[in-house]
Amino acid sequence: MQANRMVIIGATSAIATELGRIYATKRWEIYLLARSPEKLKILEDDLKARGAVATHSRCFDFAHRGNYQGIVDWASQGGCIDLLLIAHGVLGDQKASEESNELALQDFEVNFLSYMCLLNSFSKNMESKKKGTIAVISSVAGDRGRQSNYFYGTAKGAITIFCEGLRNRLFKSNVHVLTVKPGFVKTPMTAHIKQGPLFVEPHKIAEDISRAVERKKNQVYTPWFWWIIMTIIKMIPEPILKRLKL
Repeated sequence: MQANRMVIIGATSAIATELGRIYATKRWEIYLLARSPEKLKILEDDLKARGAVATHSRCFDFAHRGNYQGIVDWASQGGCIDLLLIAHGVLGDQKASEESNELALQDFEVNFLSYMCLLNSFSKNMESKKKGTIAVISSVAGDRGRQSNYFYGTAKGAITIFCEGLRNRLFKSNVHVLTVKPGFVKTPMTAHIKQGPLFVEPHKIAEDISRAVERKKNQVYTPWFWWIIMTIIKMIPEPILKRLKL
């Protein structure tokens, strides 16, 4: 019997690594994509030790447009994709992006345009197989534009809207799309930020994603209390919001 297959894009990121470990213990076959060959090798060894039936890795830099269809062909060779996780990204520097259109475009290339191209390419394959789940890391930052991170938030908001349309399109093909909206997570990407009580460990986010996949949820805020926080923030009238320092 062929093992279930998972594809993780941005595999060496903290949340993706933890989710890979969860599915390794379930004895899945796992395909990994990230920029660093050294980190990929370490992750492969880790997942095999935890029970993954097989692991495969490939380097790809999402800061540059590439052969997305080639990635799909590689990841789907000889079987169907049961779960696709897209989790790469850069936090970026809001002030630097305000000063440099080039830098803003580079970050948007990674944080949204690469997602769009990957989702467009993988969805065609999974649609033809009429099975599978696509889990996409968005962010609570995409729910409302705020002066502190609206470049990053714009990309995440675009991902959320794109996933809504994709979920609508793929429903009839039995392919499910899950939008994941984490809050503050303790990762290398947020190490420079002062971390308070709202920050959680990556394994907590991974556990929430795994449960949401099993339950075929359309969207999940993780941890759960971010749904309450963002509901309140989204209810703030624009004339008031624009006067707040958020």
